[in-house]
Amino acid sequence: MNFTKLVSSVFYHDLNDGLEMFVNCLEFSVAHQDLYTSQPYCVLRKGQIGLMLFQDKELAEEHHPELRLVTDNIEEVFAKVSSTNPHFLHPNLNQITLRPWGAREFAITDKQLGIRFQQW
Repeated sequence: MNFTKLVSSVFYHDLNDGLEMFVNCLEFSVAHQDLYTSQPYCVLRKGQIGLMLFQDKELAEEHHPELRLVTDNIEEVFAKVSSTNPHFLHPNLNQITLRPWGAREFAITDKQLGIRFQQW
């Protein structure tokens, strides 16, 4: 069995919250959007990473995922996020920190999910 990528789905009360995090802060591109349906959604891409954002109040109430993005240059990611969107920095991991398992990490959060950035 061979898989080429994993595309996660994230549910928001308001799709614009997710677009602010992923497009404005993390510089993902909108590959497709369907905003005028009963369940508005967007397909986002950055390199080989795909993500689907859905506007669905009920599912957003049930699901609060955490994603991890692995990078080879955590200092660059931290510098960009902390200078342009410091309001997203997670209060418990708002600096690059060496974790007990050997990864260097920091985290961001919005109203719906958390994202940890890791460099091994």
